[in-house]
Amino acid sequence: MPIVGFNFTKIYAEKKNSIKKDTEIKINSRLGIINLEKELLPTGKTKAEGLKLDFELLLEYLPKIASIEIKGFIYFIDDQNIIKDLLKGWEKNKSIPVDIQQQVLNSVILKATIKALELEQEINIPPHIPFPSIKPAKKQ
Repeated sequence: MPIVGFNFTKIYAEKKNSIKKDTEIKINSRLGIINLEKELLPTGKTKAEGLKLDFELLLEYLPKIASIEIKGFIYFIDDQNIIKDLLKGWEKNKSIPVDIQQQVLNSVILKATIKALELEQEINIPPHIPFPSIKPAKKQ
């Protein structure tokens, strides 16, 4: 399944309260595919039937400190039988096979996490993922 397009449609960050010195911050996150539909996709000089998968990443900093919302979509093209099966599965129970879900969400994680880190820096809140840090060496 080649991914042939990736776009953001909503990028939102809001800092609701400042962070107090002793505040214990909890970050709830939600990432998922929220819609799937067939679409004619431009592939060079022709158009091919493919799928558009809408995604959403939500980060909620608690207690009521900040929130980040990122939405967008991914286009991909595959064998027409696979596309038909994916559409049927989505219409039936709003799910897609794990291997395709993994590929799509890993692509979303890569791009949306970078965007979320930029937003976190802009509104001055801690990053939602841990970064490596340097610690002094122990004296022997």
